[in-house]
Amino acid sequence: MSSLEIVFSTTFFNLLILYFINISSSETDVCDAFQKDCHTDGREKETASHMYSSAGDEKWQDIIELINKANSSYEECTSESCSCYLSVMKDDLLPWQKDGITREDILESKNKGTYYQIINHKLYRETECMFPFRCSGVEHFILQIIDKLPDMEFILNTRDWPQANKYNKPLPIFSFSKTPQYWDIMYPAWTFWEGGPAISLYPTGLGRWDLQRTIINKTIEKWPWSKKKDKAFFRGSRTSSERDELVLLSREHPDLIDAQYTKNQAWKSDKDTLGAPPAKEVSLEDHCAYKYLFNFRGVAASFRLKHLFLCRALVFHVGDEWVEFFYHRLKPWVHYIPVATDLSNVMELLSFSVERNDYAKAIAQRGFDFIWNHLKMDDILCYWENLLLNYAKLLKYKPERNNNFKLIKPKHK
Repeated sequence: MSSLEIVFSTTFFNLLILYFINISSSETDVCDAFQKDCHTDGREKETASHMYSSAGDEKWQDIIELINKANSSYEECTSESCSCYLSVMKDDLLPWQKDGITREDILESKNKGTYYQIINHKLYRETECMFPFRCSGVEHFILQIIDKLPDMEFILNTRDWPQANKYNKPLPIFSFSKTPQYWDIMYPAWTFWEGGPAISLYPTGLGRWDLQRTIINKTIEKWPWSKKKDKAFFRGSRTSSERDELVLLSREHPDLIDAQYTKNQAWKSDKDTLGAPPAKEVSLEDHCAYKYLFNFRGVAASFRLKHLFLCRALVFHVGDEWVEFFYHRLKPWVHYIPVATDLSNVMELLSFSVERNDYAKAIAQRGFDFIWNHLKMDDILCYWENLLLNYAKLLKYKPERNNNFKLIKPKHK
């Protein structure tokens, strides 16, 4: 063999080794979309299309392209604090960044919520609260950070509906939920600690997010993805007619959808549940028996959304107008399936999810991962602290204690 042939043979052999090394390396670097802490080691994400098989892609090309595009551009929040959400707080406080919040602003807002003061690291409130459980749920968090807070006063809305419509001047009113048509400043809802919809299964409301996280998360032992029912599921009262279409579709396609109305306070006869007897209420952990769970708004944003993700089920989130402070970090096609308010595309989306369970399972896991990692009780407390500290900086006056207000003391649970 000539020296030239030896060089060529050696070079070709080395290239062949490098080729197989690269193939092996790339396979081990591909992130498993179903692993809980995927991508936390700082490696560059693979494109979403690498996570799935190509079988059946042509039929569902439009939906798959939406999923791949959303995942390829998604930047995961790696923070271990509530900083994932602080841009929402910044946007909410923006109307007062230039001129600040005056005493006149507070007085103009006081009839739209409950009046609070923090003076010398003590929390005071006007005597009456329209919804005592709701006030108590908020006070729980504020009292934990009271030693870090300067003097301030604020109006906290405990009604379901936001109060400061953008047709009028900005008013600094705290509300748990809103649409883009309102100035209200969003705060973590009282339901992270107590209150919420009261039904027979939860007579004092859902409450205690920390406990619900533990209870619902345990269902993975009983209902892993492979054992979940391949059906869409919804149980709830008829607080909005937007839910009607899914209930009616359930009657046409019982093999694919199980959606029924339960009683609410307005129920008088079967006419109020679209001609059917009201269904039995179902606990949140029992929702986890199903692969596909529907979330609708009620009077405002639905408290159940965060709970549904804990089931490691694929969440179908209907509409996008109503939000809470953490919603903006949940991305359609990355963490959940977005559904048009009129449900015009729901059958197509459900059929896709059934046929392409690899995509459905991956989205479900990413939704769980985000809520589990970034919506802990510490994150709620962190958001409250940042919100009140930044709000206090905008006050243009020093509040004086109202001696008619009551001192709020911690409760022990």
